[in-house]
Amino acid sequence: MKRAIILLIPVLLLALAPAAFAQKKGEPATRSVQGVVTSADDAPVTGAVVQLENTKTLQIRSYITKEDGAYFFYELSPEVDYKLKADFQGASSGSRTLTSFDSRKKVVINLKLAKK
Repeated sequence: MKRAIILLIPVLLLALAPAAFAQKKGEPATRSVQGVVTSADDAPVTGAVVQLENTKTLQIRSYITKEDGAYFFYELSPEVDYKLKADFQGASSGSRTLTSFDSRKKVVINLKLAKK
């Protein structure tokens, strides 16, 4: 009896695996990232260029921040890692990574520019 239960466990796990990874109906298959670019003194930066790099294809998308320093990228694959960085008049932020292990649909990553 004990042996039958031990043999049955892997079969049950294999049978239930597709259900565990199945996407819920109506749930988006993409994710988004947004945030605010600030200067070294924490003021929002208008006109900063935020670059989003797909680490799989090396494709880069850019966004120019609005008056409140906000940026937004949408329709991102949840299966890919992305690198984010901001540049403005010679100042740059550090590179930040949005990893595929992050399961959130809407991610907030704020970027701070270093002093020149």
